[in-house]
Formats: sequence, structure tokens, C-alpha cells
Amino acid sequence: MSEVQREAAVAWFEKGIADMAAARLLGVPQSPVKELYLRWRIHGRGVLVARRTKQVYPFEFKLALVERFIAGETAQDLAAEAGLSSSGLLKNWAGAYRREGADALRPKPRGRLRKPGSPQPAELPELERLRRENELLRAQVAYLGKLRALRAQERR
Repeated sequence: MSEVQREAAVAWFEKGIADMAAARLLGVPQSPVKELYLRWRIHGRGVLVARRTKQVYPFEFKLALVERFIAGETAQDLAAEAGLSSSGLLKNWAGAYRREGADALRPKPRGRLRKPGSPQPAELPELERLRRENELLRAQVAYLGKLRALRAQERR
């Protein structure tokens, strides 16, 4: 939906026209209008203001909301009370909670995983560092020995 269509839809909502009728009047598919309508019920005209950053919620906050949702409170009411961007966010959290338990609501590590064998970011004790270096040197010597043996076989 374009920005003009979103503003027109919100104007229709404010006049008491719901999502299906507004979608028909604007000539657009119903699903984006329905999503806008549900968010409008939470935020009012503020739904037209774009948020610049992604909101991050603490684990305890998400867990408390999901437990209340599972206990029977509506997602729409909880999202409005907590100031969530939409009720769909709460439903996603609840689905993850049901599939994987409470740990699914914890923050996930960001960035790339470290390669196996790469040094840890914290300084290793000197003994451990020397052991790793020794292991690496042994592997290099073994590799070079096998390479020499292969070259010697080719010459014969």
C-alpha cells in the first residue's frame, strides 16, 4: 500500500468503516488493510508514523505477556497495553514459546559464528596458547612430510 492509501484507510477507520469495506473503497487487497486496521486500533493515527529502529524487548517482558496471552487474554488488548507494534508480534512469541519453551524468547546471539579452532576473543592462558601453537606446528610438519613422500614417489 502506498502512503496515500494508508492515510486514506486511516481516515476511513476514523469514520467507523472497518478493514474490509476500506479495502473495497480503496481497491486494494484486504490483508494489508486488515493489518493496518489492527495496528490502528492499538496506536490510533500514530500507525502512520514509521519507526526508525527495531524495538528490542527484554526476556521477562516477553515471558509475562506470553503467559497472560496463553491464560486467555486477547492479543489485541495485551499489545495495546504493552505498546507493541502489532498483536502479531505477541502471537509469534507465543508460537515460539509453545514450540521451544521459554528459552525461545531469550535474545539470540548476533553476527557470524566463529570458525572452529579460531582463538577466543578473551586472552588465552599462555600454557593453552603454547599447546595450540605446538599442535599447529606438528600438523604442519606432518603435512610437509607427506608432501615430500608424495614428491619422492613421483620421481621414481
